[in-house]
Amino acid sequence: MSDQLRPRRSVLYMPAANQRALEKAKSIPCDAIIFDLEDAVAPDAKEAARAQAVAAVGSGAYGDRELTIRCNGIDTDWGRDDLAAVATSGAAAVVVPKVSGAEHLAAVATVLHQAGAPAELTIWPMIETPDAIFAAREIAAFELASVLIIGTNDLARELRAQLVPDRHPLVPHLAVALLAARQAGTVIIDGVFNDIQDPDGFLAECRQGHEMGFDGKTLIHPSQVDPANDVWAPDADAIEHAQRVIQAFEEAEADGRGVVTVDGRMVENLHVDNARRTLAVARAIAERSP
Repeated sequence: MSDQLRPRRSVLYMPAANQRALEKAKSIPCDAIIFDLEDAVAPDAKEAARAQAVAAVGSGAYGDRELTIRCNGIDTDWGRDDLAAVATSGAAAVVVPKVSGAEHLAAVATVLHQAGAPAELTIWPMIETPDAIFAAREIAAFELASVLIIGTNDLARELRAQLVPDRHPLVPHLAVALLAARQAGTVIIDGVFNDIQDPDGFLAECRQGHEMGFDGKTLIHPSQVDPANDVWAPDADAIEHAQRVIQAFEEAEADGRGVVTVDGRMVENLHVDNARRTLAVARAIAERSP
């Protein structure tokens, strides 16, 4: 399975200082976990959280979930020690908050390299500041950046924007990050939805993110996992339509026909490419699911 097709429908933040939460995460059907050392951890618990996150990653108890660790900023008291610990932890990636540009990522990469990080350890930069939006193309193109994560809460705060149901104050900035990710061939994950008591609002935001083109959503509560998984998985109708598009196109090519229609609509190469991606995504999800 290519890294581009690896399911990242549901990327769940888990506070690494909370041992009970870490234990619970072993049975949550999310695609990926971010063990959080930053916002979810009080200053006096940072070092313990770091040790628990590294132990969790190395435990082998989380099945085929993709395991990452969000470090504190490199300019904080804990950031460099966090990066050094993650470097050899076996994590798939280090999540870096408030990335400002390629120079920021280069400094992170240097610390990881000096700490003995393997070549397969990648960086998931967080796009959550005006600097990051303006530098989105260079961030997405950075060699070790494999997944971009939108930090909507911090971005809204810095813009003095309101977090309203349709997110219209943020949509232009989300679109810039999406464009950068697609130009670089990089995965991009939508930001969190804060109100766990509003499942309808959460579902609407998932659908908006999916329609915009995000590859999945970051989550703050286990109750959000199943809806996100459902939204970002092709349903039976989508799979059946994709199969018919491919079949019709291949039959037309074999017959020498230049025009192909499915359900009354013309089918071109781009539709076939989309159909093949739909089937590839469905296969990747089926391979990953228990």
